Amino acid sequence: MNDRVRTFRVQGIALFSPDRTRFWQRFSIEVRAVDREDALEKVYSLMGSRHKLRREHLKILEVVEIRPEEARSRHVRELARLEGW
Repeated sequence: MNDRVRTFRVQGIALFSPDRTRFWQRFSIEVRAVDREDALEKVYSLMGSRHKLRREHLKILEVVEIRPEEARSRHVRELARLEGW
């Protein structure tokens, strides 16, 4: 299964509203997923759970498949190295 799972970097902008002043802020998240659509679902889920954002508050600018070694997140790099249980 590990040969099907790839690493994606998703970049976009998110509408945050602390203290009722709304502003758009850039974000970049690296996720492990089977395909592009799965990576987008993971990003929507993460941003919703971390920041309580709805899907319409996220604008995805770019989804790029990267090599696991290029990932900035140590967690993602370590997940890519796992061989199995």
